[in-house]
Amino acid sequence: MSLTIESDPLRLMAQTLRDRRVQRGTIRDRYRRLRVGLVNNMPDAALAATERQFSNLIEAASEDFDIRLTLVALDSTPRELQMREAMAATYRDPRLFRLSSPDAMIVTGAEPRAARLDEEPYWDELTALLDWSRGGLVAALYSCLAAHAAAWHRDRIVRRRLFGKLSGVYESEIVAPHELTEGLTRAFTPHSRFNALAECDLEFKGYLTLTRSDEAGPDVFVRERELLEVFWQGHPEYDRDTLAREFRRDMLRFAKGERAAPPLAPANYFDREASARIEAALQGAVDLESLAAALNPEALSPAEAFWRESSKILMRNWLTAIARRKAQGRLDEAQRARFGG
Repeated sequence: MSLTIESDPLRLMAQTLRDRRVQRGTIRDRYRRLRVGLVNNMPDAALAATERQFSNLIEAASEDFDIRLTLVALDSTPRELQMREAMAATYRDPRLFRLSSPDAMIVTGAEPRAARLDEEPYWDELTALLDWSRGGLVAALYSCLAAHAAAWHRDRIVRRRLFGKLSGVYESEIVAPHELTEGLTRAFTPHSRFNALAECDLEFKGYLTLTRSDEAGPDVFVRERELLEVFWQGHPEYDRDTLAREFRRDMLRFAKGERAAPPLAPANYFDREASARIEAALQGAVDLESLAAALNPEALSPAEAFWRESSKILMRNWLTAIARRKAQGRLDEAQRARFGG
């Protein structure tokens, strides 16, 4: 059907009333109208790109769904005043998001600012949203740092610091049959992180690993309690040039003296020609401007995001899982109303 991004606060409340009126169609029509919140915790420089990436992936996977996407921002996430003013037109705070009767939410990662997750400036506001989600949603999807935060808050699973940054595109095997992996024979996923959740820790707390990579560890895993919680340690939503942009950013930080060592190139990402151009750039650049120009992400990144097809299947299956649970919940409500209990 379609993807619509809600932007007007009054429209959000009016839309809820509209949904109640139009839900006189078949049950199939009703459960394919989904309201999803995107809680975007990325810093100012990456906010718009992250919004675009998730929106594009949802739209590509929506097919016969009608998705209403609400953009949500935590007030406690540090931002420049100019960015806050720009976001005011399109982003809602969590309180208004809750009033919109959402079915599910996606919580993005964030750039770490503290050594411990519970010392992050947005921690209290984020965990309040996580606590509310148990009774207010059908499903939730946590990406990267948000996956680590939810696992710690829910079950006190401690993420483990890696020896270096995990960056690249890794092939995962399907290790458990599940509705979220239907149609997947293999999955390619970009990763970009310094920490990881160990599969043994997840299994001990009742999480089910669905996909796993030898290099990246558990990739997609789930926990089903009051709601379906899905965890992505990687970034299926990434554009083809996102890792190239991160590599250039980190290399420029090293050149400025903001990093102690140069970053490693993302694994399984640059082809031979791009690797040769990077090597030439590092040897020939005489200043930051020439280095930035030589590490042009548009020229170095793959011609296409070769992980996009498996990413689309993952997102499609998640939307389908939400619809199934939403339909079942309505049937259960109808039965209780009819027979009591």
